[in-house]
Amino acid sequence: MHDKSFPTDRRTLLKGAAAGAMLLTPGAALAKAGDREAIRKAAEAGYQDSVRRIQDWIKLPSIAAENLNMQEGADYMMRLARDAGFQHVEKVPTAGHPGVFATLDAGAKRWMGIYFMYDVKQFDPKEWSSPPLEARIVDKEGWGKAIMGRGAVNQKGPEGAFLAALHAFKAAGRKLPVNLVLVAEGEEEIGSPHFTQVVRRPDVLAALKKCEGVVIPTGWQSRDGSTDVNLGAKGVVELELVASGEKWGRGPAKDIHSSQKAIVDSPAWRLVAALQTLVSPDGNTPMIDGFFDNVRPLSARERQLIAANAAATNPEDVKRALGIKAFIGDEPWLKTQERLASQPTVNIEGLVSGYTGPGGKTILPGRAVAKIDMRLVPNQTRDEIVGKLRAHLDKRGFQDVEVNVSGGYDPTETAENSRIIRAQQAVYTRSGVEHTLYPRLAGSWPGFVFTSAPVSLPAGQFGLGHGSGAHAPDEYYVIESSNPKVQGLVGATMSFVDFLYEMASIK
Repeated sequence: MHDKSFPTDRRTLLKGAAAGAMLLTPGAALAKAGDREAIRKAAEAGYQDSVRRIQDWIKLPSIAAENLNMQEGADYMMRLARDAGFQHVEKVPTAGHPGVFATLDAGAKRWMGIYFMYDVKQFDPKEWSSPPLEARIVDKEGWGKAIMGRGAVNQKGPEGAFLAALHAFKAAGRKLPVNLVLVAEGEEEIGSPHFTQVVRRPDVLAALKKCEGVVIPTGWQSRDGSTDVNLGAKGVVELELVASGEKWGRGPAKDIHSSQKAIVDSPAWRLVAALQTLVSPDGNTPMIDGFFDNVRPLSARERQLIAANAAATNPEDVKRALGIKAFIGDEPWLKTQERLASQPTVNIEGLVSGYTGPGGKTILPGRAVAKIDMRLVPNQTRDEIVGKLRAHLDKRGFQDVEVNVSGGYDPTETAENSRIIRAQQAVYTRSGVEHTLYPRLAGSWPGFVFTSAPVSLPAGQFGLGHGSGAHAPDEYYVIESSNPKVQGLVGATMSFVDFLYEMASIK
């Protein structure tokens, strides 16, 4: 999914539109005297249950790419929703793995949409310092106590914090200030190929249409306590390119002895040749025919937001977090940040052919596979780019190279003046959290399903707290923060409480 793993330093950024949130009427004023205090006490009392809820969820991994525990994962998601107070909960079948639809009618005037994913990425236990499915509590230097495990931050920790907020309302005997529509899927980590079938089912669509917007719970506070408010996210296409002797009509149908290379074509070199046509020689600029035809340049406002973000972010911190020594082209930091927000990409996730074990095996492989992801920006679309990739390869004689798309979706955008964006700013401001508006997340999530027709709602991410390591070894989510600027599990829980109150009252 998305990537928000590097720390930033927001030194002086309560400016511009973000500062405008300070003028909003606090949503907490909607609560009767003592309500918030009672809810916080309930959250504190329920802390151990909330921790166990996240740990138990991590111990049940649903991995769509491996068809692992998918029905069990959907059933568990339904149980979590019921336990949190949703009155209507049901599994939604799709052509792939099932989704979950749930509603919580608190008798409030407004409705709010919540997006969950119950699936996680694959993992290799040998790469982890703590077993990825044991959800152990570990000490993270500079952060505090954290749950470590696959899915800890992406997304079970933040989602668990949101569920903890609902439990705290219930335990405190307080009604939710908004009604909720929950839609969850089990295929986010393979590009959400069937999520539209969940959202566009008539009854689910009708429920969402009543909502003010949709958010996915997150926990992205940096070491200095700051965070971003994203106005969108890049789209993504995930696919495989496959070259084989069988499809090509040249080269071996299966692996043969490498001595035969003197007289037999190589599907592996065939794939390498095809890949080289997709990007510039340095690998940094997509060269697929027509790839940039519909790319929308950055607007003046987007450049302004990026400049403010760049001015408040230390590039050396980012380099250290990413484990790199330089950015593309050694460009100035502002240019690098503009590239991050505005540039579509073609990336090789994996490249596999033949023997990859210890030593050599002297074979000529009959098949080669490249796993590719392409990030998209406005106004590109998934279908447009897949079509252009196929045409590009065909034009160069690579008709035999298969393009197997596994998932993907278009970019997403949400208006700066929408209620969910202004509510985020108001809560962060009231909490003393420095924050910047940013044009779009460089990573991706299926927000397009909500922002596009027929749903046509604003959508984004929200939440305090911190975690890191999404898609990587040693993924974690902080539950007891040793950093006074960063919230632990209870603080993250209360951020969702405040957000729901804000959404109930914001004009």
